[in-house]
Formats: sequence, structure tokens, C-alpha cells
Amino acid sequence: MESDSPYALYYAVVAAIPRGRVATYGQVAELAGLPGRARQVGYALAALPARTSVPWHRVVNARGDLSVRGEAAARRQRRRLKREGVAFRADGRVDLCGSGA
Repeated sequence: MESDSPYALYYAVVAAIPRGRVATYGQVAELAGLPGRARQVGYALAALPARTSVPWHRVVNARGDLSVRGEAAARRQRRRLKREGVAFRADGRVDLCGSGA
């Protein structure tokens, strides 16, 4: 894991999200002890190297939308979440009530 990063607290929280569950950027910030820093969580995840072990795909925005940049990244995130059994609503958002957020 990227423990030497200034974002190490966020990465540790994200690494603890169980398979098949999701958390919001705000929840990750709160659990890291830095409430109100959801945007910084997004910056941290965007800074991850391509071949990271941090399960970045388990983090979604507060509405249950995928907030990655680019259609290819969104497809990859959706595919990974579906493989883990995360439920999506008819509108394409993650079902935060049924996905353990």
C-alpha cells in the first residue's frame, strides 16, 4: 500500500472497506478523522498508481454516483463493483441502502 503518501490515512480506510460494500468520499474522510474533506479523498484516490492494491472502486459519491474521470474508468469501476455483488438502481447509481454504505 502507498503508506508513505500524505494520503495514507485515506488509503487505510479505503483498504478496510469489505468486498461487496461501498463507502462515500465523505464517509472515508470521517473515518480517517478528517471530516469535511471528501474532496481531498477524491484527490487521494486520483493520485493512486495504476496497479494499486487499494480498492478505490469501492468509493462513490454521496448520491451513489461513480465520480471517476473518463468513461473507461467508470466502466471499470462499475464492472468491479458488480463482480463484488454491489447493487445498482435503475438510474445507474449504487444502491447505498443495499450496498452497505
